[in-house]
Amino acid sequence: MNADKMFRLDGKIAVVTGAASGLGRAFALGLADQGALMICTDRNEEGADETASLAKQRQGKAEAARLDVGNEREQTDFWNDLAERHGRVDVLVNNAGISTGPQRLHELSIEDWDRLMAINLRGSFLCMRAAIPLMLAAGSGSIINISSIAGLTGYYPGFARLCVNYSASKAAIAGLTRQAAAEYGRDGIRINAIAPGWHGGTNLGAERRAQATPEMIRRSEEAIHARVPMGRRGVPDDLVGLVVYLAGDASSYVTGQVIAHDGGWMSS
Repeated sequence: MNADKMFRLDGKIAVVTGAASGLGRAFALGLADQGALMICTDRNEEGADETASLAKQRQGKAEAARLDVGNEREQTDFWNDLAERHGRVDVLVNNAGISTGPQRLHELSIEDWDRLMAINLRGSFLCMRAAIPLMLAAGSGSIINISSIAGLTGYYPGFARLCVNYSASKAAIAGLTRQAAAEYGRDGIRINAIAPGWHGGTNLGAERRAQATPEMIRRSEEAIHARVPMGRRGVPDDLVGLVVYLAGDASSYVTGQVIAHDGGWMSS
């Protein structure tokens, strides 16, 4: 295959959840840059519209749609509409997710456990459950789930920095990815996950930051930077190349992988 075309996505239809800001916006713009018709979804409709507009400005093709990934009715309506208008989906990036305030396990409320799982885990399952039949009909597809290094290893720098509901959901995403990849490999559907490290420039930690004092934020940032071998947080654009790679033909023999993208965190 011509190396110049390995990363192109011309004519492909790609859905990114949680596309209103942060990682989701960066993923949507990166896929649009490679020629994909982007469908930018989020429960924040204004933000999804803005992402779609930015994609169009970059000579991309894009649409926006409201989608609360944890809501089964909204999932059904969205995917039925997509099937009616486009007939297929080639790439799905399950990016939508939240985190809750930092507590240790015994402090975590059942409500926060259930609220997070509904989006981070149930939402990814519902999207895959709806997208896979369309990919089966086409005989191909790429699904990229967003896990986290928090799902691969524990972290406690002497104070609550992560919450077990988030870590558990991201570990489950890794298992979901591997099992689904095994089930659908012979159908031409590739399913992989990215496990980002500590990336700034997102709204993921908004709840946590709202509950933190300036001193807690300072201690947290110092602890992170001290452990990352590259000495810095990542930014959303750092991840775009990996998403583009997994979406297209360059990764045609890659499935069932959970790829840490962490500045060396897992190595230290």
